[in-house]
Amino acid sequence: MNTVEIKNLTKTFGKITALDSLSLNIEKGKITGLMGADGAGKTTLLRTIIGLLVPDKGEILTLGFNPVTQKDELTPLIGYMPQKFGLYEDLTVIENLTLYADLKNVPHEFEKMLEFTKLAPFQDRLAGALSGGMKQKLGLACTLLGNPEFLLLDEPSVGVDPISRKDLMQMVREMINPETTVLWSTAYLDEAHSFDTAVVIDKGRVIYEGKPHDLGATAQEFEDKVIDLMGGYKQEVSKIAENYTLLKDIKDCTVEADNLEKKYGNFYAVKNNSFCIQKGEIFGLLGPNGAGKSTSFKMMCGLAKPTNGTARIMGIDITKDPEKARSNLGYMAQKFSLYGSLTVRENLEFFASAYGIKFKNRASKVQEIIEVFGLKEYADQKSEELPLGLKQRLSMACALIHNPPVLFLDEPTSGVDVLTRRDFWNHITSLAKKGVTILVTTHFMDEAEYCDRISLFYHGETIALGTPQELKNKARAKTMEETFITLIKESEKE
Repeated sequence: MNTVEIKNLTKTFGKITALDSLSLNIEKGKITGLMGADGAGKTTLLRTIIGLLVPDKGEILTLGFNPVTQKDELTPLIGYMPQKFGLYEDLTVIENLTLYADLKNVPHEFEKMLEFTKLAPFQDRLAGALSGGMKQKLGLACTLLGNPEFLLLDEPSVGVDPISRKDLMQMVREMINPETTVLWSTAYLDEAHSFDTAVVIDKGRVIYEGKPHDLGATAQEFEDKVIDLMGGYKQEVSKIAENYTLLKDIKDCTVEADNLEKKYGNFYAVKNNSFCIQKGEIFGLLGPNGAGKSTSFKMMCGLAKPTNGTARIMGIDITKDPEKARSNLGYMAQKFSLYGSLTVRENLEFFASAYGIKFKNRASKVQEIIEVFGLKEYADQKSEELPLGLKQRLSMACALIHNPPVLFLDEPTSGVDVLTRRDFWNHITSLAKKGVTILVTTHFMDEAEYCDRISLFYHGETIALGTPQELKNKARAKTMEETFITLIKESEKE
């Protein structure tokens, strides 16, 4: 028996075809993973299934109802957690649960939920003060109230570390009725084997539907097969690295953290953080949500003042001469930080000016970057209208326009498709070979394998430092995901 039956579903937005004659059945009582990059059509499909969007063509039945004409009968049976779940950040954990229980007209029985989510000690904490992983657990708890027959989760694990991702899946498996159907969308292909059924969509079409193990026995094999289904990936010489001119007088210890600390009241966001990154090294900063990675980034960029200690970029103290230190740095922020109302060219011109490129050289430099980054056909398009992969490419172009010897990348591939991710890492590794020093954070554990060394961060401190293989040996693990989870849990015991 199927919870959802879809035939030849089409949905367009202007010139964009979000769903392209898509057909799919979702089996009752199973957890189905809906997998694909940003822009693949996942959110549009979820919203169409529950009647929030009306399709242009095709047939759809959800729990036996037509979601367009029988929405009132369908809605009480559904639990829907959108990407930006509507937690009230100025209400506490318990107040959010109470509000959603009242909206769903269900009893205020939260003890089991609070215990399972480990939110019991934080009942009186404002939702806005929770870490990313805790917010997602609270959002999921609110969605689960009332035991819905059909649970739809739109990227509940986006930007969440591997431990929290496992916790969310365990929470769903243990807290739903056996008959409940779950549709869980994600951009993380490494989550495939946690689902009963995997559905991969690309450009609004289903390119794979079946058991995850039938496509690949491991996460890496699964990803390789998906790439083949998308037309394959051919690694080419990075034009970005080829056209990169680096300063010659680069110190060996290019980036240095010296007892870096950040304290808020009695709380240490970062404590005793020290490391030295060598010229041309890719240094990964890994850790759970709230571990202190972004705070470290901000301090090392001069965007946040350390409570104690300092950082040096190319030997220049970030606290004493932040402007000079930052001139050696290209920074690509975690969230898209360009100006949406400006065109691609205008954004590049702005950053060229901000990074001090002389006016007489600016136009030629911008044109060169447009050519090298493959942005020519989008040069006069507003950046807010670009798909995520191109936005990320433009972000990197802006960070590199002044040829800095140091590049900081804060989750540069979050949400982009697997082909774009491979392309990004081709550029990153090629730039490192040219001598660019790169500090990167990521929640994709397979990306950690590209790093020369990794600092595993937890509760604001480094708990392990070494090459990927050294850390795997220390954890007696085969994969970086196992390594991450093992070392974090061992640290908790200590």
